[in-house]
Amino acid sequence: MDTHPSFLIDGREVAFQAGQTVLQAALAAGLNIPHLCFNPELEPIGSCRLCLVEVAGCKLSACTLLAEEGLAVQHDTPRLRQLRMALLTFLLEQGKHTCIRCERTGDCRLQDAAIAFDAQPEASLTSQVFPPNDDSHPEVSLNRDRCILCGICIQASRKLDGKNLFTFAGKGGDVMLTVESPSGLLKDSTISADDHAVRLCPVGALTRKHHPVQASFSSFDGFEGMDWGMPTEFSV
Repeated sequence: MDTHPSFLIDGREVAFQAGQTVLQAALAAGLNIPHLCFNPELEPIGSCRLCLVEVAGCKLSACTLLAEEGLAVQHDTPRLRQLRMALLTFLLEQGKHTCIRCERTGDCRLQDAAIAFDAQPEASLTSQVFPPNDDSHPEVSLNRDRCILCGICIQASRKLDGKNLFTFAGKGGDVMLTVESPSGLLKDSTISADDHAVRLCPVGALTRKHHPVQASFSSFDGFEGMDWGMPTEFSV
């Protein structure tokens, strides 16, 4: 009988296959380590930092950390929960995440994580200036005010779609997702609503037009303060 090597996550034994990361092994075992930028169709890059775990006191991204026999991993500690809450609050404050108006509501990793951690933005968005959105294409919208700069669309467009349509431009707080077309607009690109770059976006930054909102208005009860529209009835 074949047996797989294993490691520990918060004292729980988790089997893994050669080449699997800690995150992949955890997900295969039914243990959800929060994550945003990981997608099994792409190489992990560890950009979102939501999947941070601790190994021997060091904080590492679970999506890039290879599983090893005997490894002792902690993923649910007060410090890590605090860090994840701070990161989610920051992301929510950096964009217009009004879920009731978003085509990805009910199918959004940021939304799922915010619900799981009961995270809500603390700062007002009324005075923020966001980079311009791109609604020029008949099938796809680029909503930069929802983009979390995870880089999934850049990877997916290059490696899965073979189009290389996106890149990051700018420095520091001015970094934004840009379109690689003569005009810099989606309408002059070869993007399609069926592209992996659109389908794999974990939030509502790249969306298909005329795609119905999946949540009912009854799902948005119970939130006070800012009217940012985070539903409460989706499973995590």
